[in-house]
Amino acid sequence: MNRNPILLTDSYKVGHYKQYPPQTNNVYSYFESRGGMFSETVFFGLQYYLQEYLSKRVTMDDVTEATSYFNEHFGNPNIFPSQMWELLVEKHGGHMPVRIKAVPEGTVVPVSNVLMTIENTDPDFYWLTNYLETLLSQVWYGTTVATLSREMKKLILRGLERTGDPSLIDFKLHDFGFRGVSSVESAGVGGCAHLVNFRGTDTVKALEVAYQNYGCAMAGYSIPASEHSTMTAWEQINEVKAYENMIDQYGDCPLYACVSDSYDIYRACRIWGTELKDKVLNAKGTLVVRPDSGTPHEVVPKCLEILGDYFGYSINSKGYRVLHPKVRLIQGDGIDFEGTRKILTALERDGWSVDNVAFGMGGGLLQKINRDTQEFAFKCSSATIGTREVDVFKCPVTSRAKHSKKGRMSLIEKDGVLTTVTRGSDLPGDRLELVFENGEIIKEQTLTEIRERAKI
Repeated sequence: MNRNPILLTDSYKVGHYKQYPPQTNNVYSYFESRGGMFSETVFFGLQYYLQEYLSKRVTMDDVTEATSYFNEHFGNPNIFPSQMWELLVEKHGGHMPVRIKAVPEGTVVPVSNVLMTIENTDPDFYWLTNYLETLLSQVWYGTTVATLSREMKKLILRGLERTGDPSLIDFKLHDFGFRGVSSVESAGVGGCAHLVNFRGTDTVKALEVAYQNYGCAMAGYSIPASEHSTMTAWEQINEVKAYENMIDQYGDCPLYACVSDSYDIYRACRIWGTELKDKVLNAKGTLVVRPDSGTPHEVVPKCLEILGDYFGYSINSKGYRVLHPKVRLIQGDGIDFEGTRKILTALERDGWSVDNVAFGMGGGLLQKINRDTQEFAFKCSSATIGTREVDVFKCPVTSRAKHSKKGRMSLIEKDGVLTTVTRGSDLPGDRLELVFENGEIIKEQTLTEIRERAKI
């Protein structure tokens, strides 16, 4: 992949250096979630982009390449400011002369508050602040996944608190999203964002990001599991043998999962509970039956009823049914926030503990979101023109929601709630910390620290 930092922007930003007022020497911008699906966000992912992109030095070769690209792209040699980038290489050794402050990753912040600020540190590069908007705005993705994952955790945890054992929460939502995302990088960043809140994942790239960018040697765990190809290759006439082979191969593992709806999920549950019951019970590990089709909030309770009829169940201290410890269920198809809520409601209605069920979330976790899910925006709020510092803002009459903040900012705690103070920076108790300055990452955070901040 080409990592030329100059090319990590939108085309129209290339000519913006000509559009600021004369004598502009400082541009200060901020990043926030203006609202959206949830009332608070979990800030995550900035460190990845700082390490992978912004801390890389610009070289003269980069400038030459970018000049060629943009001159042809615009059909005009006077749009791209190659001399300014050459000055950046000569004057700063290719390091970006900007300062970034941000809330520590994992911090839970109410919407409509500043999460990050950026400004240039050299007056010659006032235009660089918003040139970097395109790249830095991508922090919306990791933050949105971390936020959604945490809201799922809160939802499932409430179900466990009412019906079962809350200590099981860390492995109740498993990431199945690798194949459903738009890129390998999305899998890594989004998958790691999920691991802020949970410990279960099948997205291997997330483990790499957690290790290389957040210092966690092993951030997530998985279990042996089947897919439809490994089951249907036995042919339907040998369905029982296919299931039996799973017990033979993985029955010694603490947990092993078997997709069981290739033909008839309800018949499969009966097979597990009759022809294979003794093998399941005599294995050391626990079988996790996986439905993979149908309407989840209808299928899950019905499967539990069948498995309960054959394997039996106990009644826990909260009055809910818990299957025999050798059998559990995972619903990994069609899971999203609302669908999970429906399943949890159905379980409680029918007297089943959430202890019995785990959830696998793929595209709904890592892909079915966008920048507008939490209404993220990156806006300039202050500029220095000559010696005069001015507030910069937008206030369109057609959209109150798109009004932006003014001035320099701090994020402080007022009455126990994080609140943005505008027209003021570096106030006592400011949660915005210096993380990057002049090409150098000033403060790095570990996944362990981030997880602690995001705790419910």
